[in-house]
Amino acid sequence: MKHKPAWALALTWVALAGCTTAPPRDQGNLCNIYRQYPRWYEDSLSMQSQFGTPPQVAMAIMKQESSFVADALPPRAYLLWVIPWGRVSQSYGYAQAQPPAWSDFKKSTGKGGSRDNFADAIRFIGWYAAGTQQQLGISKWDAYNQYLAYHEGRGGYSRGTYRAKPWLVQVARKVEQQSKTYGAQLNQCRGELESNRRSFWFF
Repeated sequence: MKHKPAWALALTWVALAGCTTAPPRDQGNLCNIYRQYPRWYEDSLSMQSQFGTPPQVAMAIMKQESSFVADALPPRAYLLWVIPWGRVSQSYGYAQAQPPAWSDFKKSTGKGGSRDNFADAIRFIGWYAAGTQQQLGISKWDAYNQYLAYHEGRGGYSRGTYRAKPWLVQVARKVEQQSKTYGAQLNQCRGELESNRRSFWFF
């Protein structure tokens, strides 16, 4: 596969800075996601450097939560199964972060940014996973349990609320498998991605 020239990468980054980013075309392949959006690779590495959360874990969680839709909203609630009645929660954006958790993130890091900004959202997921490891002892590499704690909240995870939700356990297994797939893919294309990074900064 041909590598993108440095000028093409530069134009891609400029375009990303000026508009809402469309979801990746190939969401099942982390290499193709980062090829399409090189800036996301930079943001993922920055997140890992700051919080130690592997990109494949954070990206698998994000894929499950929003399918990489910047302004994703939770499903609508219905009154009597017919009348629209708001949303089931106040989750929003790439990470589907709720306002209280986002507020904690801003206080903890000193800069929260926006929930519909990829760089801020991937940092949020990395930050949350790091906090989960610190508070609950769940490895940042353990996508299965990290996702359960992310979905239920750390308190809910500690109480075992997920045990009464077989559907959620299945989703967590899906996230776990996606993380493993992403990790294997990333190992295959890391050299290419790093080469593209050097080309961009040289340009």
